[in-house]
Amino acid sequence: MACTMETVAKIFKGVLVVELLGVFGAYFLFYKMNTSQDFRQTMSKKFPFILEVYYKSVEQSGMYGVRKQDQEK
Repeated sequence: MACTMETVAKIFKGVLVVELLGVFGAYFLFYKMNTSQDFRQTMSKKFPFILEVYYKSVEQSGMYGVRKQDQEK
């Protein structure tokens, strides 16, 4: 089963599309969590591990107090 350049190109395009969808999906999720406290509250109930990653990444970037603000509400 020899792979032609056309087959390799199709596979590469498919992988590229999946990667781009993943990047845009991650950006949308981060943007939504960064701008909506209600969305973060929903995430804490459904996907607490994702919210923990968000808190750690925000604290790593130097923005402190988001977690504390959410706990006070």
